[in-house]
Amino acid sequence: MPPASAHRTIDPDLVFEPPHLPDDISAGAVFPIDKSAGRTSFDVVRDVRRLTDHKKVGHAGTLDPLATGLLIVLVARPATRLQDAFMFLQKTYTATIRLGESTPSYDTETDVVETHDPSHLTDDRIREAVLSFVGDSEQVPPMYSAVKIDGEKLYKKARRGEDVDRPPRPITIYDATVTGIRGADVDVHIECSKGTYIRSLARDLGAALGVGAHLTALRRTAIGSYTVENAWTLDRLREVLSEPSGR
Repeated sequence: MPPASAHRTIDPDLVFEPPHLPDDISAGAVFPIDKSAGRTSFDVVRDVRRLTDHKKVGHAGTLDPLATGLLIVLVARPATRLQDAFMFLQKTYTATIRLGESTPSYDTETDVVETHDPSHLTDDRIREAVLSFVGDSEQVPPMYSAVKIDGEKLYKKARRGEDVDRPPRPITIYDATVTGIRGADVDVHIECSKGTYIRSLARDLGAALGVGAHLTALRRTAIGSYTVENAWTLDRLREVLSEPSGR
C-alpha cells in the first residue's frame, strides 16, 4: 500500500517545464529532466545541486545509466516532500528487447552468456507473449539493481559473483504493446506501476518464449501526465541558469 506521502497533491505551480524558471528556487522547484545515456540518476541530482546552489535535491524514480528519458528532480522544500507523490505515478517507457541472447544484468551492461535461435518465433507469438504480461503480477528484481538485501545493494553482491534469493514484488503492467519487430529486436511500449523493472520484463519475455532475451534500449517517456517532450536537458538548464536573470 502506498504511504500517505504518495497522496500529497502536486502543486502545478512548483513544476517548471522549459522555458519557465522559478523566481526563487529556494522556495521549491520541480524540474523534469531528459536524462542522457551513460549518466546515473545521482549524476543528474549532483549536477542540479551545483547549478542551483541548493544541497537539498533529490529525484523521484531511478533510471539506469544505460537508460534515457524523464527524471523528475526536486529542489528544496516543499518540492522534495513530493518525492513519493511523483514516484507512485504511472510510468511509460519505450524499449527494445533482443530475443535469443541472455545476460546476467538482463541488459547490455554485462556480456551475453547464453544464446538461442529465435528465428522460429512468429510475430503473432511474440505479440501474444508481450500482451500476456498485462495485469497484476509479482516480479523478481534483477541481481544488478539497487535493491537492498541484508543492508547491501544487490549490484554489489552481483559484481562479486554472488546470487541471492530476491523476494518478488507486486507490480502492475497497464499496457504492453509491440510497436515493431526487426529480426531478433522487439520494440515495445510499456505503461506500468512503480517498482517495475523493464529489464526483468525483458528477461521474463525471453523465458516465456524459450529463447532468452535482454534489454538493449530503454527510454522513459512519461511519469503520470509529465512527458519527456516537456523536459529540460541538463545543457539547456545549465545555459539558462548561468544567464544573469537565471537565478
